[in-house]
Amino acid sequence: MKLVWTRIASADRKAIREYIARDNPAAAVSLDEQFSEKARHLLDHPKLGRAGRVAGTRELVAHRHYLLVYDLEGDWVRVLRVQHTARQWPNPAAQPPPA
Repeated sequence: MKLVWTRIASADRKAIREYIARDNPAAAVSLDEQFSEKARHLLDHPKLGRAGRVAGTRELVAHRHYLLVYDLEGDWVRVLRVQHTARQWPNPAAQPPPA
């Protein structure tokens, strides 16, 4: 298996790190390392996370406040988002209207 962070997931990580670093730089680095560590576990156990709320995705608790949303594509694990648990996921505004 190979691991890739999408641009959006990388941007999520950066935003989280910058936000937390305003008050506690060490905690920001520690949390970001935790994201990396949890994602690396997926290389050996790609179905470690639960079935995602978006079809075709999976969700892994990376921290009590954050989920890694990912999918599996061939021998790739793609981290799609780093989602705070207090935020609604998926975003209803991004969903197509009912037919």
